[in-house]
Amino acid sequence: MFKRLCTLLLSLALLCTVGAGAARAQPGKRVFNAMQIIFSPSLPDLFCTLGAVGGDKYGHKIAITAGHCLDDPKYADHEIHDDIAPVYDRADTGFGPIGYVRYFKDPEGSQTGHVTKDYMVIELVPQVTPSAQGPYLKQTGEVKVPGGTVSPNALTPALDNERLLATGSNEIITSGQTGVWYGTVMDNADGVYRSPAANMRGDSGGPAIWHVPGTDLPSQANNFQASGPWAGITKGITLALPPFLYTSSANILADLRARDTATAGGVFGAGFEVTANP
Repeated sequence: MFKRLCTLLLSLALLCTVGAGAARAQPGKRVFNAMQIIFSPSLPDLFCTLGAVGGDKYGHKIAITAGHCLDDPKYADHEIHDDIAPVYDRADTGFGPIGYVRYFKDPEGSQTGHVTKDYMVIELVPQVTPSAQGPYLKQTGEVKVPGGTVSPNALTPALDNERLLATGSNEIITSGQTGVWYGTVMDNADGVYRSPAANMRGDSGGPAIWHVPGTDLPSQANNFQASGPWAGITKGITLALPPFLYTSSANILADLRARDTATAGGVFGAGFEVTANP
């Protein structure tokens, strides 16, 4: 059974943020993986974490986090074109919204979101600068697995970035409140990875990268820094061992492409690519 990490009614977030988005700092504020985000300045302890930052094929600046961070059936599972769901940097609410929620997956009865589609798309405001460099992790594109198992969300034929990491021979590196962790992908249930790489409440949506064989793992010697392609986002904690779950980037990218193909006018986040900005 999943442990819910962060739940916040969208209607509550909207109620609490009326008039709160007027302030704007100077352009150039960096938005990066592992940034903690909130949906209302009055509820700073109800937070999630950004997993990847970049852009989509339509020219939008985009950030990805966990879908279960919001729970409101009225707005779930469809594009939100109006700026009704602001997102704030938890550490700098005075800036005003760094973006607005454009899509999130309804939990559909699961305590941490739809099993394979637990993600949220945020359109960033023009005043911010997407960055690939988080406190510990530098993301270098998206992980691609030529010939790998296809995500259950993928169209046919699947793209290489819609294929899943194999178990037992791949490691992921994650970043959250307690620092940086790494561990082997021990199980892969339809693109939900199970790993000993730790997470905790509030890390939902946070970044996971693939450990490129031969590259340095985070350690005291390199100030716990690591780089690699984006591999997924933090999903939750279970009673099984190892307990920590991650939604694969393949599942997210595949579902974005499938929804974009099926939606007249397209969807926010389709063709997402991690930014190359430092």
